[in-house]
Amino acid sequence: MGFSQQVERSTTEESDIVIGVFDTGIWPESESFNGTGFGPPPTKWRGSCQVSANFTCNKYVLNSSKIVGARYYKSDGEFGPDDLPSPRDTDGHGSHTASTAAGNLVSMASLYGFSSGTARGCVPSARIAVYKICWSDGCDDADILAAFDDAIADGVDIISLSLGSSNPHEYFNDSIAIGTFHAMRNGILTSASAGNDGPSRSTITNVAPWFISVAASTIDRKFSTKVQLGNNNIYEGISINTYDLQNVTYPLIYGGDAANISGGFTDSSSRFCHQDSLDQNLVKGKIVVCDDLVSGEGPFSAGAVGALMQGQRRRDRAFSFPLPTSYVDTNDGSDILLYINSTRNATATIYRSTEGNNTLAPIVGSLSSRGPNPITPDILKPDISAPGIDILAAWSPVNPVSEVKGDPRFVPYNIISGTSMACPHVTGAAAYIKSFHPTWSPAAIKSALMTTATPMSSAKNLDAEFAYGSGHVNPIKSLNPGLVYDAEAIDYVKFLCGQGYSTNLLQLVTGDNSSCSETIRGTVWDLNYPSLALSVFPFESNNISSHVFNRVVTNVGSPFSTYKASVTAPGGLKIQVNPNVLSFTSLGQKQPFQLTIEGTIIESTVSASLVWDDGVHQVRSPIVVYVVS
Repeated sequence: MGFSQQVERSTTEESDIVIGVFDTGIWPESESFNGTGFGPPPTKWRGSCQVSANFTCNKYVLNSSKIVGARYYKSDGEFGPDDLPSPRDTDGHGSHTASTAAGNLVSMASLYGFSSGTARGCVPSARIAVYKICWSDGCDDADILAAFDDAIADGVDIISLSLGSSNPHEYFNDSIAIGTFHAMRNGILTSASAGNDGPSRSTITNVAPWFISVAASTIDRKFSTKVQLGNNNIYEGISINTYDLQNVTYPLIYGGDAANISGGFTDSSSRFCHQDSLDQNLVKGKIVVCDDLVSGEGPFSAGAVGALMQGQRRRDRAFSFPLPTSYVDTNDGSDILLYINSTRNATATIYRSTEGNNTLAPIVGSLSSRGPNPITPDILKPDISAPGIDILAAWSPVNPVSEVKGDPRFVPYNIISGTSMACPHVTGAAAYIKSFHPTWSPAAIKSALMTTATPMSSAKNLDAEFAYGSGHVNPIKSLNPGLVYDAEAIDYVKFLCGQGYSTNLLQLVTGDNSSCSETIRGTVWDLNYPSLALSVFPFESNNISSHVFNRVVTNVGSPFSTYKASVTAPGGLKIQVNPNVLSFTSLGQKQPFQLTIEGTIIESTVSASLVWDDGVHQVRSPIVVYVVS
């Protein structure tokens, strides 16, 4: 992200920032959350800590608080055997996200030597408020909404929300959309994960325009794990293998030849190596070849020494397994199976992983959910991309590295992937902006992040803006965006009314007496959004009629400045900006403009852009025109 330890800091203001983390809780003893030297909570803070026999916020121990508040929610009162009724994190996910956003500087952090260095959050001086809403059985709507109410009342500044539903919901039936609307209305921006259902299109579900949706991109880190067969052939797969077999070779067996017949499994099912499908007598002490990427629990519980998994899944992220494992492609897998069938004494060994440099980064990860927006097609989602693949951050030391029971490795820092990991990077970047600009609205902070994002390559990301939104987050540039596309609660109310919401449905989102009328109604193209999307039907693609987008920019750069519009568009697509020059004489001054799209698109999706440039600031908005089926 170009965000070194030496970046300019608003030291006093940063320590007054409180980030609300909605997740699986926190492990307060982690060095990432050590409260030494922080002093008491900010005077504005109204939250509390749910102290229990197994949890205490560090402010109550030291009167010096990194964790200024912690609450947990379980409306149904049903706790699983691994659930602790306290804010303590027994999963690791919540500690990972919290430390990414605002963890302290911790030197020599690593996962058994992998990714060794100084672990730190984007805003290490900021405070953390914990809202534990996710458990072994998921995250309930009632708990999500209750946490939003409390976080707003407590006085958090930014909310980090690394969760989402598997299916899209209309805003009035979406607890995240409802909760984030209330937060926005109270001046709190929410950063939310885009989801892990990629790379298929229209898989993103966190799509409301009043929060920022974050896609996950790769970083300059990659892991590979070599396998050597008894015939000396070497193959390179993907995994994070911390084990070292000391070059010792072990018998090699195909999972399809080791079915747990007494357990009701056949060769056609055991080849996938799922739990209980393998015969312990056949695989114990051997390396098992599996026909899919699985958790490794099956070979592990059956007593295997290691596992070779083969498949065609994308290879842009590495997994940890409970036993030495490498995930190879199907071509290498076929060679390995040929070797097994060519000899009675097939053997292999698996080496400890090596860590290399991913020179192609950043690229949006294959897991990251894609647009187009399934609820409002003319709002571009996701909004932005951030690091989310192979991220090292704090972990709960009671959940093993692979999250498979029986795995003996318990660590303070772990490497995992997902848009859950990308989300807190943007949370921290938003908090960084907030520390310098405490009066900026959620929309202004969001605009600053989006319009200063580093453009990404559509050649490397075939889904282009539907994968990465405005581009890759750039915290340094976002501090001084020049212009912002601001919006208030009433603007989103007009948007919802324009989407056809009745007053009753509108109030399910707003929770107040807002109503729709002819004067409170606007088209989706009138919402003052930092990006622009236009969906057209197939019959329109050859002759797109004139569509007008109304926007207003607010000057937050130089008091006296003149911006000129620059449009980049493919042939056949005509994009005009009126006026194409905006002059400002004061900070906070607003200037409206219209952008008109018409013409022809040859491909199903085309990308364009608008840049307002005053010679110092380049305020960039992506433009996407696409055909809907």
